[in-house]
This record gives sequence, structure tokens and C-alpha cells, in this order.
Amino acid sequence: MRVYTGLLYLLLPLVLLRLLWRSLRAPAYRERLGERFGLFEGAPLPGGIWIHAVSVGEVQAIEPLVRHLQKRHPELAITLTTSTPTGSERARVLFGRDLFHVYFPYDLPWCLKRFLRRVQPCMLVMVETEIWPNLLQQCEEQGIITLLANGRLSERSARGYARLGGFSRRVFGRIRAVAAQSPADAERFVQLGVRRERVQVTGSIKFDMRIPASVQEQAQVVKRLLGEDRPVWIAASTHEGEEEQVLAAHARILEKIPLALLLLVPRHPERFERVAALLQRQGYRFVRRSMLVPCEPHTQVFLVDTMGELPLFLGVTDAAFIGGSLVETGGHNMLEAAAQGVPVVFGPHVFNFTAIASLLRNKGAAVQVRDSNELAKVVSAWLGDASERSRIGENGRRAVEGNRGALERLVEIVEELLRQPLIPSR
Repeated sequence: MRVYTGLLYLLLPLVLLRLLWRSLRAPAYRERLGERFGLFEGAPLPGGIWIHAVSVGEVQAIEPLVRHLQKRHPELAITLTTSTPTGSERARVLFGRDLFHVYFPYDLPWCLKRFLRRVQPCMLVMVETEIWPNLLQQCEEQGIITLLANGRLSERSARGYARLGGFSRRVFGRIRAVAAQSPADAERFVQLGVRRERVQVTGSIKFDMRIPASVQEQAQVVKRLLGEDRPVWIAASTHEGEEEQVLAAHARILEKIPLALLLLVPRHPERFERVAALLQRQGYRFVRRSMLVPCEPHTQVFLVDTMGELPLFLGVTDAAFIGGSLVETGGHNMLEAAAQGVPVVFGPHVFNFTAIASLLRNKGAAVQVRDSNELAKVVSAWLGDASERSRIGENGRRAVEGNRGALERLVEIVEELLRQPLIPSR
């Protein structure tokens, strides 16, 4: 552990430089910097539950668990930490003052001790893949129960951890309970050192996310903004190097379907201006969501340069490409689109969502493509065939409905852990 901690101290200046560099494009990254070192105003009541959700997707996924805990255990204060400004903003929108929110502290002993001294939780719930060695050691030493909720671990990540041998086994062995998304995820956690009796397969809680009726109502207003009779497809959560491929596909689609409209939704807000500049350079006629003006019949691209509106725009589209999959990012959540009955297409790189991607393909709710040429063919076919779109979309809706229940199983695990004293990991 000393070697790991020493490396973190050596890398800390680079981490701070990267944070400042990102803040040049997204000023929010340099705000509340002290929170990342365990320095913050106020504190929740001791003995509560600490939930860590990295960014927007994890915050949204964990909302039902937060609501359950607030209703079932009003005496337990909830502290929610995030790592990104977008995650922080989403937490503010969803929960307001209903819980205590700060940024996640760096995995350095003095930062963590300061944080834990202020918060004093009885349990830490980490969402998906948040494995921090010093954090787990501090929790074990202080008698704090640790649960990895909605746990997933790709083959690539598992191989990386396995190379660290005994170090990884000591780290993973400190986790009190794992609620894994799939049997494959569960087995990887066991192989890396989590006791088998501490691992349960619950499925993904993202299947349990529900689209509020208010979003569906707003979608009808947005549809009029875009043009009610136009064929529309969305490229959701795109990354650097991916927009060029999406636009290449859109150019081919426009050759066959001149009225087709692309909703382009970059993943990170600090890239909005660069994506707008790319559209300008390539000569696309586009409208920005932030301009609050309707599309004209000749508008080719609608740039969604706002945050938190992806579910809304998924509700008005005829086909959805899920980003992070034509570049080696690992993909993003495909279930939001499938749950709304929208046909889903994604690229070859979905290693962070392997089980969900396989399920949707096997259920006839999604198609995987290799490149922009195949993307154009698939989307063109869907935009030109309403009955096929309806069939695939309904397959997706049924696939999501048929796999709900992970949240209920996760809640049972949390309740059981709250009833039990800490059992030493070793």
C-alpha cells in the first residue's frame, strides 16, 4: 500500500495540472477544489450512508436507492459524492437539499481521514467500478461497511487488476459485499479476491430506471421544435474522434433521405464549442439547442449543447446511436433508448456494457456496426421503414421490462447489511 500511496503523491501534481487544463474548457473543474482534499463546509449527521457515484449516469441510476433510503431510514443522513461537475450538477437537480453533496476526495490517506472524520458514515455504497485501495483500507480500519452496487468489471479491467497480483487481492478482499450486474462480472470479482459468499448477482439497476411522465409530455413540445414530420436520429454521448464518423454517416443518410435530421449530443459540455466549430467547418446547416430557436426545413443537424436533456431527446427520435462505441471508450448506457421503444445501434467498442449489449442484440432490439459506413446503412434502413422501427423498438421495450428487479435485490442487500455488524475481512 505504501508504494501505491507514494505513486499517488508523485502523480498528484500531474492530476492537478490535468484538472486545471480541463478547467480551461470547463471552468467548473476548478471550483470547490478543496472538496477533493476533504475540505468542505458543513457536515451531515454522523452514522449515515455515504454513496459515491462518479458522474451523471451513475447519479441517475442510484436515485431510486436514495429515495428508498430516505423513506425507509429518515434517521440516516445520506452523503452523495461525485467526481465530475456534470455529476455534481445532476445531483443538485435531482436531490437539491435532500442530502449532503460534495466532491469525492482523492485516494490519499490524509484526504480520506479528514473526509471520514467529518462525515462518519456507517456504510459506503460505491457505484459500478469505484475501487480505491486507500479508501477501502480506511473503511476497514474504521469499521465502515463497504458495498459495491451495480458492480461491473470488464475483461480488460480484470486483466489489468490481475497483473497486480497480491495487491489487487488484498484490495478486493476488503469489500464487504458486491451486487454484480452479471454472472461474468461476479466471477471476475471473485477471481480478484472478493469472497464468493459476499458476491450476489442482482442485474443492472439501470433496467429499473423509469422515464417520468413529465419528460414524455415535454417530448411532444420538442417534436414541434424539430419538425413533426421529419425523420430524426440521435447520436447520444459522443466523444472526441467520434463526431467525425457520425457526420460521415449522416452525409450518406442525407443522400438517401434529404430531410433527415441528426440530433448530436456530445458527452462532455466542455466540447460543445469544438463540436459546433466542426459542424461549421464541414458546412452543415445546424441549430444549437441553447439558442432556443426551431429547426428550419433545411436544418441538417440539431446540436444539443445543454445538460440533462438526453432522455427528452431520446423520446422524439426514430433511431439512436449510442456513443463511446466507435472510439475505444467502452460505450454508454443503451437502456434509456430501449426503454422508450427506440431502435438502438452501437459500434464495436462496448466493453463497459458487454452484458447489456449482448442482451439487446439477442432480443432483436439493437444492431452492432463496425464503422460509419455500416452505421449509415442501418440508420437509413430504419428511417425508411416505420414498421421495422416499431418492431425493433418494441423488442427493446420488452427486454427492459423483462429484466427489471435489480433495484429490489440491491435494496435487500443494503437492508441486510444495515442489520449486521461489520465482519472482519481477514
